[in-house]
Amino acid sequence: MMLAAAAAVAQQQDFSKVEIKTTKVAGNVYMLEGSGGNIAATVGDDGVAIVDDQFAPLSAKIHAALAKLSPRPVRFIINTHWHFDHVGGNANFSDTAAILAHTNVRKRMMAGAKMPMMDVPPAEPRALPAVTFEEGVSLWWNGEEVRAIHLRPGHTDGDTVVWFTRSNVVHLGDDFVTYGFPYVDLQSGGSVRGMIAALDSILSQIPKDAKIIPGHGPLSTVDDVRKFRSALEEMVATVEKAKKAGRTLDQMKADKLLSPWAPWSKGFLKEDDFLATIAEDLAKK
Repeated sequence: MMLAAAAAVAQQQDFSKVEIKTTKVAGNVYMLEGSGGNIAATVGDDGVAIVDDQFAPLSAKIHAALAKLSPRPVRFIINTHWHFDHVGGNANFSDTAAILAHTNVRKRMMAGAKMPMMDVPPAEPRALPAVTFEEGVSLWWNGEEVRAIHLRPGHTDGDTVVWFTRSNVVHLGDDFVTYGFPYVDLQSGGSVRGMIAALDSILSQIPKDAKIIPGHGPLSTVDDVRKFRSALEEMVATVEKAKKAGRTLDQMKADKLLSPWAPWSKGFLKEDDFLATIAEDLAKK
């Protein structure tokens, strides 16, 4: 429901007012912010490769921003997951770029989704990933290994994080966001507990001083990710304890169980929304 609400807002957005902000992160890597998920771009002698591409109406602006970094075309796109604010521009880059993603991203884009407030139609063929993987894939580009790593289901069941190994930059997709309570798409195979495990997995692999590009929000650090992960674990433990004590979801809402994390309500998800997500996730095996 939260994704549908976000989609409805996106449909009403005036993209003509959106500006693309470009920030040099480290090495060959830049971060592009506009509307939707953050974009990572690697720029060098081999050309341009990007991670995610936001909404379709922004593609011309994204092309223009990338052209200021390199005259070369985009040759590769890696999608972190299937949501429209991260893959919306796929078709508009597909004339020059090969699209890579986890197998479940292609499956979900092909199927579309029925949601309470809207339907997400199946993607057109040229927007679909042409190269899919199960565990991961390495792209050797601009003098470094760009490592796409599939983690266990967290935000969705097709999540990929992208590690620019020499530049020491990691794009975490929507397994890490800074806007508040994260959206966990249970309908797309996501899991709050899985998100915690996914973060544990990637944190054990990347350097402590890596620069982190979140799915949404400003450039971050590994310490920011650790704090986010610990807070999620505390929230899950709080809800699990209440469930074991026999408290129903309505009672937990009345108890304001997540009030210690009230500042996280600054995003589009509120305390009761995320409480319900955690409770539903805990009800699954």
